[in-house]
Amino acid sequence: MVERVVIVGGSHAAVAVADDLRKHGFGGSITLLSEETTLPYQRPPLSKAYMSGEMSLERLKLRPEDWYRDQKIDAHLSTRVIGIDRQAKEVVTEDDARFGYDALVLATGAHARPLPAEIGGRLGNVHTMRDLPDADALMAKMADGKRLIVIGGGYIGLEAAAEASKKGMAVTVVEAAPRILQRVACRETADAFRALHEGHGVSVLENTQIARIAGNADGAAAAVELDDGTSLPCDLVVVGIGIVPNAALAEGAGLDVAVGISIDDRARTSDPAIFACGDCAIFPFNHMPTRLESVQNAHDQAGIVAANIMGHDKAYDPHPWFWSDQYDMKLQIAGFNRGYDRVVVRPGKREGSVSHFYFAGETFLAVDCLNDAATYAMSRKILADGKALTPDMVADETFDLRAFAK
Repeated sequence: MVERVVIVGGSHAAVAVADDLRKHGFGGSITLLSEETTLPYQRPPLSKAYMSGEMSLERLKLRPEDWYRDQKIDAHLSTRVIGIDRQAKEVVTEDDARFGYDALVLATGAHARPLPAEIGGRLGNVHTMRDLPDADALMAKMADGKRLIVIGGGYIGLEAAAEASKKGMAVTVVEAAPRILQRVACRETADAFRALHEGHGVSVLENTQIARIAGNADGAAAAVELDDGTSLPCDLVVVGIGIVPNAALAEGAGLDVAVGISIDDRARTSDPAIFACGDCAIFPFNHMPTRLESVQNAHDQAGIVAANIMGHDKAYDPHPWFWSDQYDMKLQIAGFNRGYDRVVVRPGKREGSVSHFYFAGETFLAVDCLNDAATYAMSRKILADGKALTPDMVADETFDLRAFAK
């Protein structure tokens, strides 16, 4: 009988678990323990609408303060959990407080991967972009005429580059891989975003390794030095080289940990009383261990956690989606492109819109929709319904995708 649920983390997944438990009629205690000083907030808009000034902090918050009171959710901020006593079924905080649980949820998220200190990763104006303090610190330093170096050409780095360019900064993106977005997108999508950034004056250096970040007398970054001897002067550096799941708490408790906290398709860890969800968790998807960094995964996986705490025995079968906003380009992604061997390009109905469809053989895996919301909506439905969309269908511009989706 579950009467006490403790949720560790202030993430989207953490709030979604609490919300879904109450929607399922759970009447027991829910305690949420977050290290952050601010009530849980949306993270994707940090490098988009929040940094551009289009979204306020209040709008950023996932729920207002009175929601926690009305839902009887005991939220503790500035509270770091340092241990799990699995025998006593208690979590232990840094100030030695103990919270007992019948079911424990680890929604600890992830942190930005830093550059090593020995090559300048800890200099004063070297920043990552992951949480609210990161966004606030960058907003305070981004100013017209200043020079920004972005290390890493993934979506977070490119979004930060776009916002900085819009603020009048001189921006250079340095990517170690042969092209930007290499890990997450096809060449066609990467080409479109490279052209977009270069059209806004951003310099994109691909297949380029950094040697170190050189500091000045004040301990701030003065230049990014490349391995070919080139020195790029800078006023600010943003590092966007991926994230690291926050799995140390689980590992310290003896739970199975891989590249994240290992869970089954019911979101249970190797301890049946402990669940995990969101960016911190790795789970079986299409017969492979998978970690999905998305709002969709955080929200939907949290729903599975809540349902299974309530005894419903539900399996997680995700239908992934993602998005990125840069300048006037809205990228919407449906599906998961892992294992693709072919990309079919299909123009959208609106001028300038296009979609890139990923296939493994004849199997439709995913699509990148660039300013093509209609194709995105249709593709999500096709993927969710499991319909057999083929490369030949997509390549035929006369093929009625809307009718097929219906």
